[in-house]
Amino acid sequence: MKLRSSTLEGFRAVFGRPSFVLAEIAWRWSVGIAAASLFGIALVEYLDTLPLSGKDIFFLRTGQPPLVAKAIHDIFRGSAARAVFATIVLAISMSLAWIVVASLGRISTVRALYNYFRSGEAGWTTLSDLQPEWRLAGGWRPLVGLNFLRIAATVAAVTAFVGSIGLVGAISEKSNSGSGSATLILFMLAMFIWIAWSIVNWLLSLSSIFVVGKGSDTFGAITAAVDLCCHEAGSVAATGFWFGLAHIAAFVIGTSVVAFPLGFARVLPGGVVFGGVLLVTMLYFAIADFLYMGRLAAYVALVELPDAPPPPVILPPLAPFSPIEMMGRVDPDELILSDVPTLPESGS
Repeated sequence: MKLRSSTLEGFRAVFGRPSFVLAEIAWRWSVGIAAASLFGIALVEYLDTLPLSGKDIFFLRTGQPPLVAKAIHDIFRGSAARAVFATIVLAISMSLAWIVVASLGRISTVRALYNYFRSGEAGWTTLSDLQPEWRLAGGWRPLVGLNFLRIAATVAAVTAFVGSIGLVGAISEKSNSGSGSATLILFMLAMFIWIAWSIVNWLLSLSSIFVVGKGSDTFGAITAAVDLCCHEAGSVAATGFWFGLAHIAAFVIGTSVVAFPLGFARVLPGGVVFGGVLLVTMLYFAIADFLYMGRLAAYVALVELPDAPPPPVILPPLAPFSPIEMMGRVDPDELILSDVPTLPESGS
């Protein structure tokens, strides 16, 4: 059991030092904006390569669903291979860029958290002060390994979901089951895949604090994270619960607030509505990064916090004995030191 609550220490760290959150937002949003820009440019270039005849333009302007569908089918016919190839190239490029940037960003933020707790700014003595052999000697290469495993887990999850779609479709065709049963099976498979991916991704994310704090390698950090979950299961679960509850509350509030600009879609210009939705979305992402950084600070505090001292053992008081009881407890025939005769010294 730890001396303090790691959850409260995590909230205190991000509220007391907003620079932690700003640093997290800086590297996360830079990658997100770069990815969105590249995919947007690729989409525009892809649309420029599509053939557009006068007949297709006429069908699109009619507004009739069958004619519009026929025009869209003719426009996109034969271009799926180019779209898939461009998507794969962009996904691989952005994944490699994310691995490098995320490794450098994570080592900076986690190192700042360790320095915050070890400098005494948190108001308590860390475990590293008691064990000075712990140093911030972790490099970025083990973090590259952890982030590569996170990408691999994501690819495996997407592949499993696509495979489950084909499996459910094949089963529904052979068994002639309704669409409701197939949808339910697909939903259950997707939920299991998401849970497995979330657990693996969370464990790999937690392992990063041992790379920076203890200088562990990739698999050593994963082992240390598993040991922390086993020895401090209650504290880890409590931290995840409270920060997860706050994240769910932020998501519910965000989805409720985003309905306000959408409700004025018929009155306000489209640009104003889009700007309102974008503003609410960015605020939600900022809050999500705030909570993520707070949870990471809580895990670092859990590693650094010393254990609470064991409670003192209070022995029951001894009952006094009366002289009669004392005489009854002493054996008169037992020799004591004064009854032993003095032995003659050697050589006398």
